[in-house]
Amino acid sequence: MHPMLNTAVKAARKAGNVINRASRDLDQIKVETKRRNDFVTEVDRAAETAIIEVLREAYPNHAILAEESGASKGSQGEFVWIIDPLDGTTNFIHGMPHYCVSIALQHKGVMQQGVIYDPVKNELFTATRGGGAYLNDKRIRVSARDKIADALIGTGFPFRDNSFLERYLAMFKAMTMNCTGIRRPGAAALDLAYVAAGRFDAFWEIGLAPWDIAAGSLLVLEAGGLIGDLEGDGKYMESGEVAAGSPKIFAQMLGVLANAGAATRPA
Repeated sequence: MHPMLNTAVKAARKAGNVINRASRDLDQIKVETKRRNDFVTEVDRAAETAIIEVLREAYPNHAILAEESGASKGSQGEFVWIIDPLDGTTNFIHGMPHYCVSIALQHKGVMQQGVIYDPVKNELFTATRGGGAYLNDKRIRVSARDKIADALIGTGFPFRDNSFLERYLAMFKAMTMNCTGIRRPGAAALDLAYVAAGRFDAFWEIGLAPWDIAAGSLLVLEAGGLIGDLEGDGKYMESGEVAAGSPKIFAQMLGVLANAGAATRPA
């Protein structure tokens, strides 16, 4: 395992321990509202602190972009760690056992290492650029299905910003009519890991943040999949609009979404 990936795994497992301990006593957890339908708990912050401690000790000069603490200084632009300490906070608060830790390392704008750790199932998804994607040391690949009619597709509702809703609902309707089923588990990073592992044939969402996407994007690519924005371009980290999937389903899904989105896109 690449030493930087090894450090990320160590950090993710440490955060996972913090989350698992807290999950046994959910009633005691203080919850704050960042903005409508967007919550942060002391567990998010404690998990993030645990991750940053591990990364800082190993790589004191690297920059860090983390959901709760924002950007921290370092050799900006060279190495940047992109962290979501607890993706799926709303699930966590409700005791719904579907959430994860996401850690990625970007070098000069290119994703190099990615870790997504599900502490409930003890599932560790890892990827190194050029080295493939793994689930608990076993190589993973995107699904081999080739027809969208047979596809199981993951998504997430745009919960923070209702201005997306009309456009999204048109997409949701079109996808429902074109695939075998849609699931909305509530943790985008984990959904992308599921695409990499072939559990979802594809995934799309709008209104995401960089830390939702970073590690998962590398997992999907290293598992033989494609990821892009809804036009199929590479600007998904900036736009927060993501489509990912096995190559054939990805292309078919983009076609369905383009037709649906065009009808509701603002002029």
